[in-house]
Amino acid sequence: MKTIRVDSKSYEDTLALGGRFAKLLKPGDIVLLFGDLGAGKTAFVKGMAKGLKYDPLKVHSPTFTLMNIYNGKIPLYHFDLYRIKADDLFGMGYEEFFYGKGIAAVEWSERLEGLKPEDFWKIELKHAGEDLRHVGISFSGIALEARFNRLKDRLK
Repeated sequence: MKTIRVDSKSYEDTLALGGRFAKLLKPGDIVLLFGDLGAGKTAFVKGMAKGLKYDPLKVHSPTFTLMNIYNGKIPLYHFDLYRIKADDLFGMGYEEFFYGKGIAAVEWSERLEGLKPEDFWKIELKHAGEDLRHVGISFSGIALEARFNRLKDRLK
């Protein structure tokens, strides 16, 4: 899997990175986020929201609600799987959001287990110091490769 590696030196850097990334997203895209507590997953999604022209101040981790919907030109479905198991997604009708007309951003994606889609963006955030984060952006699925190559140019 090809990976773009970027260092984020602050919360603001993570927001900006998420915003630049979001400009390449299309309806039906699924963004799986991985990282420890406090690694910047929600900050990245806030940046995505800003890049999609949503108010990032209204974006909050849906830890207790499991999913937040931000409606706009392209809906953003923000999942947080920290407190659930993959089987719990069936009761939510997750397929409607994963494979619908919006963009799904999923925090704690390792909990998806066998429900990972075939095509998805993978965002890995790792602590590398107090404010420093190592961010890896990769993809799965042939359909995303051309946009991945354009993303490399945007992040230079």
